[in-house]
Amino acid sequence: MPLDHYTYRVAWSPDDGEYAGLCAEFPSLSWLAQTPEEAMAGIRRVVAEAVADIRAHGETIPEPGHPATPQEEIALEYDVAVLEAFRATGEGWQARMNAALRVYLSEHPL
Repeated sequence: MPLDHYTYRVAWSPDDGEYAGLCAEFPSLSWLAQTPEEAMAGIRRVVAEAVADIRAHGETIPEPGHPATPQEEIALEYDVAVLEAFRATGEGWQARMNAALRVYLSEHPL
């Protein structure tokens, strides 16, 4: 499947003072850069790496143009240090936290 069929976009992130490259089918991924072109190139690389990793683990690769994994909004409590560490990564920190939890679960089945 061609990676250029995914839905990419670049948006200015006032919180980070940089451009954020995003992909609709991979909401947990982003790439921050000084220029829109660098942000787009970065998110394309990250998606390519994610697809390769998903393929290597025999998981289902998201189809271009299809919504990402369903999510549910809930209220949780985390240590302040954990939240500060993820918030310090900028826009998209919640998605990165979700991705980190998914990695943990894949490495430590419950």
